[in-house]
Amino acid sequence: MNQPLERVRVDLDTRGYDILIGDGLLETAGEAIKAVRPVRRAFVVSDTTVAAAHLARLEAGLKKAGIAIETFLQAPGEGTKDFAHLGILIDRMLERRPERGDILVALGGGVVGDMTGVAAALLLRGVDFVQCPTTLLAQVDSSVGGKTGVNTRHGKNLIGAFHQPRLVLCDLATLGTLPPRELMAGYAEVVKYGLIDEPEFFAWCEGNAAAMLAGDAGARAHAVAVSCRAKARIVAADERENGVRALLNLGHTFGHALEAETGFGPELLHGEAVAIGMRMAFDLSVRLGLCPSADAIRVRRHFDAVGLPAGLPGQRRWRAEDLIAHMQHDKKVRDGKVTFILARGIGRSFVATGIDIGRVHEMLSEEAAA
Repeated sequence: MNQPLERVRVDLDTRGYDILIGDGLLETAGEAIKAVRPVRRAFVVSDTTVAAAHLARLEAGLKKAGIAIETFLQAPGEGTKDFAHLGILIDRMLERRPERGDILVALGGGVVGDMTGVAAALLLRGVDFVQCPTTLLAQVDSSVGGKTGVNTRHGKNLIGAFHQPRLVLCDLATLGTLPPRELMAGYAEVVKYGLIDEPEFFAWCEGNAAAMLAGDAGARAHAVAVSCRAKARIVAADERENGVRALLNLGHTFGHALEAETGFGPELLHGEAVAIGMRMAFDLSVRLGLCPSADAIRVRRHFDAVGLPAGLPGQRRWRAEDLIAHMQHDKKVRDGKVTFILARGIGRSFVATGIDIGRVHEMLSEEAAA
């Protein structure tokens, strides 16, 4: 079996698992899975774009370990992450007579990982699954931690389950096939960890992001490993997001509202929305007297330098009241009030409740008019 460059443990007692990070891990996926538990058949879920690039390598790795394969492909994009497509996927799986000893394998980005995770939580009242994330965003964020979900007209990921994978295989070779826009969107989730509570990692990002995005193998391995260790640490401390795990939503209250307003379509990728949301979180923190303006300027300067979006896309007319209405459906709403993740500085994020929504409306109105 190819040796991973890094092995990160998500410590959840009997439900803990490893994140393996390295090159060529798809070709040896069967051996890695069998090292975790015996399995005779894998239900592989992917989308047509990812399958064209990577499915053959994964299938070869599974067959080499004597694992039979059932493959389920869907169209790429957030448009498939809903109840209708989930129902179709599960019905197709049931046609193949699944057993609890079978395992589901997600090969793709966040959409495929989320859909597979929800299906695994529901199928036969719960079966094991493995994440094989093929995007930077999925490798550093959505594949780790067991949060699965589908979108509804009311908002993003409002229906789902906490269902931890048995293994995560981050094959760094898959990042070489990503379009630049997808890679950049994933980088938003990388830099997020520095902004939450690792200021030294943010400084590393300032000095190394350009090389990482350009394809530097060492920089990519470091960025994925640091991000996975950060998320594993937070998930182990708060698996079901009752406390510190909420910090991982830095930028997401704003970002999910932006995604909802665009209909979860290609106009705004998740990572792009999160980048705009993180910049908004720092700007709101400055407005409220919580954060030095120099830190917000530093964040914006870095985003500009690497090409992350910082302002609202200009293709549409934005309204503050529409975005706030979307925020009211956010999973972090408590007692009817929106919870924000704000910052006292770079690496000093915190959960903020009781924020005057009027101040948020004021900021968003100025943004929309700019």
